[in-house]
Amino acid sequence: MKARIFNPRGGVKPDSHKKESSESPIRHVPLPPRLAVLLIQGSQGSARTIVTVGDRVLKGQCIGEAEGADGTAIHAPTSGTVTEIGYYPMAHPSGLSSQAIVIEPDGEERWITYEPLDPATADRDELILRIQASGIVGMGGAVFPSHLKARSNIKTMIINGAECEPWITCDDRLMRERAANVVTGSAILALLTGARQTLIGIEDNKPEAIAAMRAAVRNMEPVTRKCPGAGKMNVVAVPTRYPTGERKQLIQVLTGVKIPPNERVTKYGTQCFNVATAHAVCRALLHGEPMVSRIVTVTGNVERPGNYEVLFGMSIADLLAFCGVKPDTTRVLMGGPMMGFALPSLDAPVIKGCNCLIAASNELFPPSAPEQPCIRCGDCVDVCPTGLQPFEMYWASRTKNLDSARRHHIFGCMECGCCAYVCPAHIPLVDYFRFARSEIRARDEEQKAADQARTRFEFRSLRLEREKSEKAARLAAKAAETRAKAAAGGNAALIADAVERARTQPPAQDNAEQDHQK
Repeated sequence: MKARIFNPRGGVKPDSHKKESSESPIRHVPLPPRLAVLLIQGSQGSARTIVTVGDRVLKGQCIGEAEGADGTAIHAPTSGTVTEIGYYPMAHPSGLSSQAIVIEPDGEERWITYEPLDPATADRDELILRIQASGIVGMGGAVFPSHLKARSNIKTMIINGAECEPWITCDDRLMRERAANVVTGSAILALLTGARQTLIGIEDNKPEAIAAMRAAVRNMEPVTRKCPGAGKMNVVAVPTRYPTGERKQLIQVLTGVKIPPNERVTKYGTQCFNVATAHAVCRALLHGEPMVSRIVTVTGNVERPGNYEVLFGMSIADLLAFCGVKPDTTRVLMGGPMMGFALPSLDAPVIKGCNCLIAASNELFPPSAPEQPCIRCGDCVDVCPTGLQPFEMYWASRTKNLDSARRHHIFGCMECGCCAYVCPAHIPLVDYFRFARSEIRARDEEQKAADQARTRFEFRSLRLEREKSEKAARLAAKAAETRAKAAAGGNAALIADAVERARTQPPAQDNAEQDHQK
């Protein structure tokens, strides 16, 4: 039965530039002279090092233990020797550094001993803990820990193979070449989440991937007999339109459920996983392989564009040199041209969220035209996939009217860039929105700190007042007791009490002795 497609609002259709990198098979990159594996791979948790300089490690060996419930483990991408634990730049627009474990490869590529798990017989908690211990995160770019999403209890699971952003083709090649593993991993995730049906959404500009995935679903091996969602798996070709690959957009396209901004998808009985995440789950559980590499699209101004299997920790500069980056490259984008960012340093190592590197030149990406005044044409409203009013958010952000920006639901913006793409005034709208959101967060933090300080001050004032009242009450009770004794026994009783207190006190030291002790 053909699945029904629901058309969401908004979106754009930029030039795809997929052919440049999608026509050749996935290739492997030679071992670099060193691998600097960052302990912070995303914004959702970190790991703490459990190795020291001089340790010899095997490929797949845990070198960073997950910190907290939302942390994920880090593993050695190859066998070799730990030569340094220092700070290296992150693949982030801030250019900040993070702690990394540096491994010098020995060239032997010796793996740890594999410990597979059978999803049909293993306990659900054991399977989820294995996902966390294998370091599996969202591979679409969000890097959200997958073991947290796997604990959801849902009705419909979405496997995201849309890959809607221009230039990126790593998921396309993965589905073409490793469809069986993707489908098997999807069935395992259906088991863990209790999904009653699984929908695999792929944009219709990837016919080879759609055919490969449908064949894999027909020939799927029964990895589990406990979940009906594995048996009700359907590959759906969705219209090619950016940003269909955003999880809420894809959920709306496949199910018709529109999830409001700032609402969790699980509230509506759905959950979304990337196809590369499903592939990693299959390898981790059925083969015992933790995440040590990923497929990266390297495209743009390079001699050999394509998709490469890259070990985590490899320097982006080394990867680009292997692909033949051209000398007229002006900058390198990580991610796509719509939501990606220019890397401040090419010394940053490849991380789990690095799905694409685009070498940009002035010919491929001409400099932006000068920003002009907003003419309130409304084009940004027409293409906004979440139904916001970007031009109102722009004026509020530009004038720092943060209350107005909040009223216009600025936190509902997914930063897809559709508004800036169609803006005839060439206004970098997303940059303004990011600024306003950072200002609002900073103001909220200041207000929260002020509220906490006021609460502490009021609590202290109440405590001091209570202690003062209690002291006054004790003194009043003592005075009443003294008066009662005087009334009952006269002055003789008071004198006797004073003599008794003096007798029980330690003898006082004379002044000479006190001066000597000082």
